Formats: sequence, structure tokens, C-alpha cells
Amino acid sequence: MRKLIYGMNVTLDGYIAAPGDDIGWGGPSDELFGWWLDQERASGLSLYGRKLWETMSSHWPTGDQQPGATPAEIEFARNWRETPKVVFSSTIDEVDWNTRVVTGDAVTEITRLKAEDGGPMGIGGATLAGAAMRAGLIDEYVLATHPVLVGGGTPFFTALDSWVNVNPVETRTFPGGVLLTRYETKR
Repeated sequence: MRKLIYGMNVTLDGYIAAPGDDIGWGGPSDELFGWWLDQERASGLSLYGRKLWETMSSHWPTGDQQPGATPAEIEFARNWRETPKVVFSSTIDEVDWNTRVVTGDAVTEITRLKAEDGGPMGIGGATLAGAAMRAGLIDEYVLATHPVLVGGGTPFFTALDSWVNVNPVETRTFPGGVLLTRYETKR
């Protein structure tokens, strides 16, 4: 059975994007970017909601060819293209870069994917992750909390139908005051 991990950069007040889908507040240090790269390398499958897919696919297919790309960014772009991905959307028809689209029920498909053998799956996008949270499918939460308050936007956590108890498994500080925390869901 696969593990489902929900992890993103987040503001101190709990948002993954400021109003207007602005993510300019969250530029990771080289060290934090390297940590995210290691997580991506360990992932067997990436699950995206439409908005996050549009953000990622607008940069990473050619991220290794951008002027000034760091070695970590070059490796991230190559890994991103090679990693299997699933986009959950009713409005996207075509995808590329080792990706397929699911237009049906996300919870049903994520449940099916979790039951398969394979490496961990990363899930991103507030709406998609929120559906997985409410269905009790998230096994691990990873928050890279940046020391900034944006006052609104897209929250990391969605409204839940019941409590979710977690165990802390890692706390680490990165340059710029970013605090990484990882929690496993108690089962």
C-alpha cells in the first residue's frame, strides 16, 4: 500500500498562496529547495489539482534550460518530467510529461492508487488535498512554514468533518527562518 504525503510551502498564517494566487512570498533557500528535491526523488507518483498543475507545468518542463538554473533546479526539472503524474481536472483535456488526466471522482481514484504497490505519492493543490483530507487518505503532512503573514488566500488546511490526530516526526529549521514540520496521521 502506498503512502500519501501532502506537503507544501505555507505562510505563518496558514496559506499556500496569497490573494490572487500569489506565491511570491515563498522562495525557498537552496537548502530547502534541496530538501524538496529529495522528497520528489523519493516519490513514485505525483497527484496534482488543476491550479498546481498549471503552475508546475508552466515552468518545470524547461526549468533545466532556464538561464541561471542551479544544479538542484536542473535536477528537479529532469526528475519532474520523468516522475509519473496524475492531474485531477474536469477542464484540462491534454497533458504531457509522463502525465495522465482523471476527470472522475478524485477520492475513488486516490483510494485505488493508494492500494497499489509502489513508492509514496505526493499530493498538491488545496482543493484536491482537501478532498483527500476529508476522506482520511493523507498519511503524512509536511509544512515548510515561511515567516510571513499574507492575511488571506488559499489555505493549506481545509474544513474537515472530524478531527485528525497526528504524531510529529520531524522538525527542522532552514535558512531565512523557515520551519519544516512533518506529521504522520495516527491510524
